[in-house]
Amino acid sequence: MENEEQIKMANMIVNEIQRLMMEGGWTLSTAESCTSGGIAREITRVAGASAYFQGGLVAYQDRLKQQFLGVKAEDIAQYDVVSEPVVRQMVRGACKMFGTDYAIASTGYAGEGCNGIPSGTIWIAWGTPDEIHAKCLTRNIDRETNTRNAIQEALTGLLEEIRGLSCD
Repeated sequence: MENEEQIKMANMIVNEIQRLMMEGGWTLSTAESCTSGGIAREITRVAGASAYFQGGLVAYQDRLKQQFLGVKAEDIAQYDVVSEPVVRQMVRGACKMFGTDYAIASTGYAGEGCNGIPSGTIWIAWGTPDEIHAKCLTRNIDRETNTRNAIQEALTGLLEEIRGLSCD
């Protein structure tokens, strides 16, 4: 269960994301697997999100990642669905699907590991179709904490990215 401190921290991050997105005239979407819409939930907890947030897709099954986000089946077979190539394709796919400038994506094994990949391995990514930043999280505590950490890290990553752009 989220505590008040976690909600407060997420709100501070999202408020800043919202301010910078609106200043830049940018739009945002999400493509989530292991975070199950948690990133989109944090974004839409802040009033005014509709000014820049277009929508999100929770694609838990591989076939949905392929069908809606353009993830290549051969990349899933070669690298696993929990991999950098897949999460990068999810960012591109979300930008295309929702017509957004930026997207945030997640794929991982928040609970039990699979295919030799340990529990707690979560790939997150954020960016534009042309410039994507990806990060692998490997700290395994429990499913809920792993998911919460991934949401926080993804939002923080996007914030750092757009903060850098707004200073140019």
